[in-house]
Amino acid sequence: MPSKHLLSLGLLGYLGGASAGVANLAGTYGQYAAATYNLVDTYNSGNFFSSFSFYTGSDPTHGYVSYQSESAASSQGLINTNNGQVYLGVDYTTVNPSAGRASVRISSNKAYTHGLFIADIAHMPGSICGVWPAFWLFGPNWPNSGEIDVIEGVNLAGTDQITLHTASGCTINTAGSQYGTTLLNSNCNANNANTGCGVTTTTANAYGNAFNSNGGGVYAMQWESSGVYVWFFPRGSIPSDITNGAPVTGNWGLPIVAFNGGSSCNIDSFFANENIVFDTTFCGDWAGSVWGSSSCSSLASTCAAYVGANPGAFAPAYWLINSVKVYQQ
Repeated sequence: MPSKHLLSLGLLGYLGGASAGVANLAGTYGQYAAATYNLVDTYNSGNFFSSFSFYTGSDPTHGYVSYQSESAASSQGLINTNNGQVYLGVDYTTVNPSAGRASVRISSNKAYTHGLFIADIAHMPGSICGVWPAFWLFGPNWPNSGEIDVIEGVNLAGTDQITLHTASGCTINTAGSQYGTTLLNSNCNANNANTGCGVTTTTANAYGNAFNSNGGGVYAMQWESSGVYVWFFPRGSIPSDITNGAPVTGNWGLPIVAFNGGSSCNIDSFFANENIVFDTTFCGDWAGSVWGSSSCSSLASTCAAYVGANPGAFAPAYWLINSVKVYQQ
């Protein structure tokens, strides 16, 4: 899918069964399974908005959206920390807002190189025509410091797409990924990195309406020199080592996706100094571009026309975050 980097600012398959997948990972799996992690940062309702910055520029993905400052978002009720959770919502009352529908895009003030990022999320923007939510990381001088899209989808999608974007020279393989994960493109610089190398997934209850109706869950993304790996655990099935604050990735089985480094992609040459981002946009380079070929097209001639005229449809387009924890070796 298209990248979400700040271009305007110049910044910031399953291979022959589970046993074969693990065998193909060999040394790589051993590296990440054996890692010992220590907690370095916790973001929750107590410190979230003091630890993240609000982006208020134009949307680099050309969405029908108006990103709000912290003060503006607060006054409009787009953000809060009620009930010990972080709420990131969108405007769902204004008809045909001239500047686009109000929303938020926030980035962590701290940047990371390597780590285990564990996001406990109770609700994400639902499977709604026109919506494009994402939880991701990216670094400076895009795409030279890379981009990791952990949660992303558009419109009525019910499953997650996970994607990497890099400078030229990184070709990835996904040996050792869970059954049902399909590699769309192995070149992480495809379309000058705007497409990148991504996978479609079939993991149940991991995205959109199904995720929300099940009470959300936990996404864990591990980024080390050996590669980038993503797991998902639905509410009620979260490993005790995560809930106890002592995560052991080797206990979790195959990840949804294993983006393996190695001779075709030296991970440390393509990923560094990345900030954590949450955002919700509308239409634009992905949700808007596929509008005409989706069932959403029966609702309006264009994505922006629908999003503008139907504010009430976007009441469920919110993030509700319990915590994001970052562990490092």
